[in-house]
Amino acid sequence: MCATGCREDELVVPTEYEIIEDYAPPSSGIRGAYLVNEGNMGSNKCSLDYYDYVTGLYSRNIYAERNPSVIKELGDVGNDIAIYGSKLYVTVNCSHKVEVLDANSGVRLGQIDIPNCRYLAFHRGWAYVSSYVGPVLIDPDAPKGAVYKVDTLSLRVVDRVSVGYQPEEMAIVDDYMYVANSGGYRAPNYDNTVSVIQLIDFKQVEQIKVGINLHRCKRDRYGKVWVTSRGNYENIPSRMYVLDKKRGASRLAVTDTLDIACSNMAFSGDSLLFYATEWSNWQQKNTITYGVVDIRSKRLVSRNFITDGTDREIAVPYGIAVHPESGDIFVTDAKNYVSSGTLYCFDRHGRKKWSVRTGDIPAHITFLPR
Repeated sequence: MCATGCREDELVVPTEYEIIEDYAPPSSGIRGAYLVNEGNMGSNKCSLDYYDYVTGLYSRNIYAERNPSVIKELGDVGNDIAIYGSKLYVTVNCSHKVEVLDANSGVRLGQIDIPNCRYLAFHRGWAYVSSYVGPVLIDPDAPKGAVYKVDTLSLRVVDRVSVGYQPEEMAIVDDYMYVANSGGYRAPNYDNTVSVIQLIDFKQVEQIKVGINLHRCKRDRYGKVWVTSRGNYENIPSRMYVLDKKRGASRLAVTDTLDIACSNMAFSGDSLLFYATEWSNWQQKNTITYGVVDIRSKRLVSRNFITDGTDREIAVPYGIAVHPESGDIFVTDAKNYVSSGTLYCFDRHGRKKWSVRTGDIPAHITFLPR
């Protein structure tokens, strides 16, 4: 049988199925949702789950079964996932590659070799991948990072541009890319800038000082970019920043600083839903919060988007996404970081609909169009 013979040294772990029965209406433009589980660093346990809105089935660990000839499966630490066109892209950080799959079948199409790759962005037929460039290692002399430009047809790197130290998420507004630089490998000497790349000639044209140890960088429906700082885990707390255009300017600048801790966020209409898992080196524990910000007024309007008290079931929130049609809210729970996590689905009013077991450290979600 293929499940025992396609790899010389290891068995193909079969996909596990669970019935959820949360069906999408026939008119829905969303067929399903992919979830990448990071897996512990060094364990080679990155895995891919899929929820099918047509059949109502949740499938755990689909990659191995659909790609039985691939040695070591997805690899070590899945860091981002996105669909562009007919392809599904997964950055696998410690394996130094971007896996490219057919979005409908999950069958592997190829890989893009990029060192210490982090996050994905797409624009005008190109894929962009942020990269720490250097080895996976805390090092005060760690090199500056880069953004790689990839041809989505040939899956080949065609260019790269140097940015700040240890770049994370990217957002694109009017042919400019904004890159959040963390400097995480150089702690306590974190970076505090957002790099601005002019995409027409793919050059860094500016570095905007924002806050230390930046991470999230997402564009809202009005063309503003929301950036988060993780602080230094001691006396400088996590914060949110807003980048917007000032009158007469062609590029964004910092216009607002919000005294709100944020680990991750997702937009739903005019609302920004967020959670914070804020670690303290002094207390040796996390402070976990949830909330909603009105993106027009830039004010906190709710201290929890989960309204039925079931947030108490979540040990460590680790990922968030909002269904683009129904407004359902997905939150992942990494639990203890070494065993299976949980994916929670809440309706748009914050009431729990269902939950399901995932792989280890469930983190990043993307939705599959019909």
